[in-house]
Amino acid sequence: MTPTPFLTRERLQLLLVAALFLGSFGVAAALFFGGWAPSGTRNFGELLEPYPDLRELPVTRADGSAFAWQPEERRWSIIVAPAHDCGEPCVRLIDTLHRVWLAEGRHAERLQVLWVGEVPEGAPSFPAFVPMGPNPELVARLPDPVLVGQLPVYVADPAGWLVLRYPHGFDPSGLRKDLGRVIR
Repeated sequence: MTPTPFLTRERLQLLLVAALFLGSFGVAAALFFGGWAPSGTRNFGELLEPYPDLRELPVTRADGSAFAWQPEERRWSIIVAPAHDCGEPCVRLIDTLHRVWLAEGRHAERLQVLWVGEVPEGAPSFPAFVPMGPNPELVARLPDPVLVGQLPVYVADPAGWLVLRYPHGFDPSGLRKDLGRVIR
């Protein structure tokens, strides 16, 4: 029995659909296993890889009370470890971080600012600002050395993993946008 043209057309359509499916899968697999990655990311801060682990460090507040990471509260942390006697640049940075915190609106309670070391005089205070005691172990885990005049900012997830870095002179709107994505 000879195949009718109708059956041949159906088979060709089926083969075409299968080829399109398997072809796109094949291209995706080749890109993935070939090590290709997109060049740009959506975040404004630098994603740290591997993530430094801050969970096991003995961290204390400036008043001497213990600080513990509490992932169940889902509270993200901005961490700053300035050089000693940072002065006016630190006051401006704290004011900037206060504005970032305010910009989070109703989600602001899920954000805290951990200031490691001495808080400069004249710095604004706000509910999420947590002065921390000096901690050389914590500072050693940060990717950047503490330098006078340099104020990098870091973001840690609720469990205590350091995930993002913002270099000195960063754009605060980028920090706010990144936080807006993870806090909500």
